Amino acid sequence: MSTGYEAEWWRSAVIYQVYPRSFADGNGDGTGDLAGVRSRLGYLRDLGVDAIWFTPWYVSPLADGGYDVADYRAIDPQFGTLAEAEALIAEARELGIRTIVDVVPNHVSDEHPWFRAALAAGPGSPERERFWFRPGRGEGGAELPTRWVSDFQGTTWTRTTNPDGTPGEWYLHLFAPSQPDLNWDHPDVRREHEEILRFWFDRGAAGIRIDSAALLVKDPELPEVPEHPGPGEHPHVDRDALHDVYRSWRAVADSYDEPRVLVGEVWLPDTARFTRFLRPDEMHTAFNFDFMARPWDAKALRESVTTTLDAHAPVGAPATWVLSNHDVTRPVTRYGRQDSSFAFTAKRFGTPTDLVTGLRRARAAALLVAALPGALYVYQGDELGLPEVEDLPLDVIQDPMHDRSGGVDPGRDGCRVPLPWTRAGSAFGFGPDGGSAPWLPQPASWGDLSVEAQDGDPASTLSLYRRTLAARRAEPALHGGAFRWLDAVGEAAVGDDVLAFARGDGAARDDALVCVVNLGPEPVALPGGARVLLHSGDPREALDQVPTDVAVWFRP
Repeated sequence: MSTGYEAEWWRSAVIYQVYPRSFADGNGDGTGDLAGVRSRLGYLRDLGVDAIWFTPWYVSPLADGGYDVADYRAIDPQFGTLAEAEALIAEARELGIRTIVDVVPNHVSDEHPWFRAALAAGPGSPERERFWFRPGRGEGGAELPTRWVSDFQGTTWTRTTNPDGTPGEWYLHLFAPSQPDLNWDHPDVRREHEEILRFWFDRGAAGIRIDSAALLVKDPELPEVPEHPGPGEHPHVDRDALHDVYRSWRAVADSYDEPRVLVGEVWLPDTARFTRFLRPDEMHTAFNFDFMARPWDAKALRESVTTTLDAHAPVGAPATWVLSNHDVTRPVTRYGRQDSSFAFTAKRFGTPTDLVTGLRRARAAALLVAALPGALYVYQGDELGLPEVEDLPLDVIQDPMHDRSGGVDPGRDGCRVPLPWTRAGSAFGFGPDGGSAPWLPQPASWGDLSVEAQDGDPASTLSLYRRTLAARRAEPALHGGAFRWLDAVGEAAVGDDVLAFARGDGAARDDALVCVVNLGPEPVALPGGARVLLHSGDPREALDQVPTDVAVWFRP
């Protein structure tokens, strides 16, 4: 199952994100596991993906969904064993599916042996130099060392307690208190992570996804955040010294006979700074979060596509296209809202949404991103058209973003609810009948959205994704980087509410593929003679025009 670019498969790959707790439960304990994933590899093959990206599966207290790692070289017992992970990587590869594992380099769990040793060793010890321990300010050191704000809201410092019970030093955590930040100026930290990369590459992992990739390095003076920091001036975001880290990682990745791939989670508004991470001796690709955050608006989406492609061109890196992930409100819900953009600070309970409109737009968005040059990421369940679950009981929500916001933010668990595989059953096939209830409750209506319910229904979202990924693989026009916006479709000018572009070199009519997405209120006529390959509406309906919130692929 090659994309046609076997040596650089990652340039145009379809990569499916698996959130292990919620994909499939093989042993019936209510938590997804590696046995469950292995049992569903055939589903992923038939969907048409080139790789699987696993969010952290390591030993962890799961205070932040596994992004608080206690042991990078062991699988958490809830998910299985290291031997099972090795078997999964091998079995997937036999089906033509590569594996990308998640590495979390900014911080560890407070249960990690290094942090436990640091707490036990006390102030001034070598063990504490691997982290950011500092005395407090003010009388008795009672004031925070800095006023930095956590990505999870609230403060970024927690005070320790000395063995005699008196208040001790403070330690830095850009996220939750259970996630102490590592000191990347320390050689142990750099050496350890290079060894972690080799550990997983040696076991067949084709690449790593780098969590919070722009946050690792801090200004050692720990100054306050300037009101308007210039490039490289923020004390803990996008420091210039980060690039030395990723150059060393790239050397590790390139040392294998089949070079491994580095994929960065880089949230930066400055596109010039963003693409510095994608220079030829650093990361191969990075997530494009700008597109995912944009509203369902033709001007905004066109601007995002243009900016993204223009930014990647000078460094020769492929763009990536992402509609959602385990942190973001699902597109079916997001696109059905009056404000269809996404921002972490804007999430609130009770936001109205029109799921019918949202699903229609999400289906169109799937065709849109699949037609763009670069790699495509699909978050588990988006291929089923699952909405965000917004009525989870408060006592089951586990995401620390909810608690840290004082209950204002609904958190991210609504997009992490376990998948439905069958129409009926105690967990809709997520786990065996009679097993424990899923770790998050599934809506009663999800049987109708299950794989079983959608399989074989040509109008289903699952069938649309299968057709789309198969066509994406088969169409030569979609394999290269050629892309051009169209000012007209046939004889009709493209309106402000329409996106229209061509892929392929255009040397011959049969080589070109055109994608048109109608985001406006009125239908858009297709040119005479257009041969429709695919559209996001009901496939049983022939189209001579593009309805509202529908995308079409055709040959001119």
